Amino acid sequence: MDIRLQCCKMIGSGLATIGLVGAGAGAGIVFGSLLQAYSRNPGKSDNLLRYAFLGFALTEAVGLLALMMAFLILFG
Repeated sequence: MDIRLQCCKMIGSGLATIGLVGAGAGAGIVFGSLLQAYSRNPGKSDNLLRYAFLGFALTEAVGLLALMMAFLILFG
């Protein structure tokens, strides 16, 4: 394989992993907001926990899609 193509694949795959930074920050925001909501309204803890898990799952799904794209660029 041409060395230039390999270099471009490495650079593209590195740039595709930038989405993982957003997923990490999003997970921190979700659980930080959960703690704030618990402290304001402890009676709604069941609903708050469900919404937090839903937000966490959606945030991590975006991160996994970014990781999948990086692997597709690198090994495709």
